[in-house]
Amino acid sequence: MNIYDIAKEAGVSISTVSRVLNHKSNVKEDTRQRVEAVLEKHQYRPSAIARGLVSSSMRTVAVLTVDIRVPHYARTAYTIEREFSRRGYEVMLCNTGGERDETAKYLRVAVEKNVDGIVLVGSVFNTICTAPEIESLLGGIPMVLANGKVDAERSYSVLVDDGYGIGLAVDHLVKRGCRDLYYLKDLDTVSARLKCEGFLDAVRRAGLEGGRRHVIETDMSLEGGVRAVEKLLREGRRFDGIVCGEDITAAGAVKAVQRCGRSVPDDVAVTGYNNSEYARICEPPLTTIDNKPELVAMLSVQLLTSLIEDTDAYSSCTIQPEIVQGGTA
Repeated sequence: MNIYDIAKEAGVSISTVSRVLNHKSNVKEDTRQRVEAVLEKHQYRPSAIARGLVSSSMRTVAVLTVDIRVPHYARTAYTIEREFSRRGYEVMLCNTGGERDETAKYLRVAVEKNVDGIVLVGSVFNTICTAPEIESLLGGIPMVLANGKVDAERSYSVLVDDGYGIGLAVDHLVKRGCRDLYYLKDLDTVSARLKCEGFLDAVRRAGLEGGRRHVIETDMSLEGGVRAVEKLLREGRRFDGIVCGEDITAAGAVKAVQRCGRSVPDDVAVTGYNNSEYARICEPPLTTIDNKPELVAMLSVQLLTSLIEDTDAYSSCTIQPEIVQGGTA
């Protein structure tokens, strides 16, 4: 039984069967039910390739992220996959490790599979996608960057104002009376650099001293947070507030502060970023910045679907994060 037989038995055209199979809305409800009844009767399951040949769409999108084990990326990718699945698309999820060669490899696979669109999750792709071999692969494929931006044809962005988010943390600590603030910069992505600039701008607005001397480079990890605080203590620096670019690093900072006999938040206030599970399992729970990964994911899906199906007006957008009060600041 093929699509021609289905159309004949249902008394409709082949294109109508195709529209039903691809969940198009321009089919009368009684016609849709008649076609679906015939499909169910014969347990018809078209191959993705055959369906793609008829509809000029494989109903497939590729989602490239850095590391699915990282909670922030996991939350974003999970929401994207679930929402595309609900809309009738299959999702090819790829972990690139933030490496250019891995990104190129997965993009080649996506092009070979004739995917309908691509979502890139993470600001690391801002830099990676400027490589000539990457640019040549992207071509005219509809693409959305979740918290990233590249200059490519049919490319749009759902951005988070990370500098503003870190500014919220600084303002919160200043209102608490903190005057000796340090920022733990634990990554070197576009997003991380914007966070760092947000810290420096907010400190300047508050009239506090320090500048880049108050930015400590470390790793994004529990150990990275511990080492950064130990460095401040070892060098005899005075500090009463620590702003972190990630929750996991902030949890390490809290641990190190408490280990040296100081109280959080009475002696040293600490803020994280991402509103992740790390913020809730930290003791006390972190005051953190919610950069709304689920909202970023939903808007990315909506934007890419509009690009693929050409159904709505579409444009890039920016989301403002919010502070979530915990017990560390």
